[in-house]
Amino acid sequence: MNLDTLPIRASARITSIDWTAIPETEGHRLRSLGFDAGVKVQALHKGILFWRDPIAVRIGRMTVALRRKVAIAINCEQDT
Repeated sequence: MNLDTLPIRASARITSIDWTAIPETEGHRLRSLGFDAGVKVQALHKGILFWRDPIAVRIGRMTVALRRKVAIAINCEQDT
């Protein structure tokens, strides 16, 4: 599953990130915010437009907004 399909309020662990699918500046921002394999994330909110942009994600104690095309490049495994 990717971060884009993670249900609201569900927690997951990032399994991998396709850094080649993310623009370099955005990748640098995500790395500096702590996005990496093994990190726990939680989906908080998705936009109401057709594209469901942006997506709000909690990582640690931070809330980070991501574009859907970036969230698709982040693979995760939902916690049970």
